[in-house]
Amino acid sequence: MAEAKTKPTTLSPRDFLAKLTDPKRRADATALARLFQRATGEKPTMWGPSIVGFGKYHYRYDSGREGDMCLAGFSPRSTAFALYVLSGANGEAALLARLGTFKRGAGCLYIKRIADIDAGVLEELVRTSSAHTRERAQCDLCADIRKKKPARTR
Repeated sequence: MAEAKTKPTTLSPRDFLAKLTDPKRRADATALARLFQRATGEKPTMWGPSIVGFGKYHYRYDSGREGDMCLAGFSPRSTAFALYVLSGANGEAALLARLGTFKRGAGCLYIKRIADIDAGVLEELVRTSSAHTRERAQCDLCADIRKKKPARTR
């Protein structure tokens, strides 16, 4: 099975963001980093060469493919910021309805600039999504552990 390309690196998120050439995008990226850190309670880590991620969880698909990914994160792409904040949490649709101007991808949101959205709603979305992913991943982990350990008998 192929190894996941997106994994934590030793690159500095601060240095990565400082290299953004457009001052407005650099300011927005720095503001997003602060917002994500507040919402997740986690410090930023680079995932691959271009994703600033916060926290980590383990996933396992029915196909057997598994790996680790950040709880939430963003990437300053050339035309928009990709926000990795969708988890299917309860209330997610209501938060998206209040967020502002964005495009939705398969597993992420795209925004042009922070001014296009309500940053308070985004922070709540990141908080909700991260909590949901932590809860779901923990439940999956517990279920796997229970399957592997034989039940104790008295």
